[in-house]
Amino acid sequence: MGTLTVNISDVALVIEGGGMRASYTAGAVVTLLERQLHFGRVYGISAGSSHAVNYVSRDIARTKASFVDLVRDPRFGGVGSFLRGHGYFNAPYLYEGVAEELAGTDAVMAFDFDTFAASDADVHIEGFDWDTGETVAWTKADCPTLRDMMLRVRASSTMPLFMPPTVINGRTFMDGGLGESRGILLDAARRDGFERFLVIRSQPRGYRKKPPRPAAQALFRAAFRAHPQVAERTIGRWQPYNALCDEVDRLEREGAACVFHPDEMPVSNRETDHAKLSRAYDQGYAQAQREADAWETWLQRG
Repeated sequence: MGTLTVNISDVALVIEGGGMRASYTAGAVVTLLERQLHFGRVYGISAGSSHAVNYVSRDIARTKASFVDLVRDPRFGGVGSFLRGHGYFNAPYLYEGVAEELAGTDAVMAFDFDTFAASDADVHIEGFDWDTGETVAWTKADCPTLRDMMLRVRASSTMPLFMPPTVINGRTFMDGGLGESRGILLDAARRDGFERFLVIRSQPRGYRKKPPRPAAQALFRAAFRAHPQVAERTIGRWQPYNALCDEVDRLEREGAACVFHPDEMPVSNRETDHAKLSRAYDQGYAQAQREADAWETWLQRG
């Protein structure tokens, strides 16, 4: 089937997070870009927020590199970075640091902010205020500069324990998946008036979270003694997340959602092995290529 090569205004593109599992879903985002399926509104949470801004900047190479090739950078992170207080993932460098260092160059990880800003498409990403427990949403209007945008993407992506919190205008944020979205921005898209959704999931069909073990609960409560809402949201997230998964499945059955589920997920959210991430990307890309004609058929139904 040929590409639609049109802007899609009546369907929301909703991208789940999942840390380095985004190496797999990058293959789906690249496929959307290759087929010129340009959605007018993109909802990305946590790692999905990186996909969202890369997608709006129409950058195929950066979409892949962000979750595959970037791990080869010696400043990416690891145990040493964690012990120095920069986080297992060196977030300040990986987000605004890389983008600003490479601005104006032709490097793969340089972010094309001009294309992002000029695009008719908008983004919706969210962070979780660790003091108030409030969910804060940001769109392109909140991102007049490259740094403004990257700070918000970092805030949305800030995994508890593995990344240091992100401060924006005096407020401190953690992973947006801890907030009202429950990890998939379906309700945010509904509030904006959408009734049809193309959803890119980062877990296989039928996946459901299990409650954390008592030892894990104790660890989170100890680590976030001063910010108990982070601990409690992390510990209790499994129930609303599973309910949301049920809702996405229902919408798919009813024809209101078209959903990409990985056939399998070969990497964890903390994977840093380049070869494994490369294979995950290749698997995700191959699966998306097989399914893309069905996506276009569903989109054309209107």
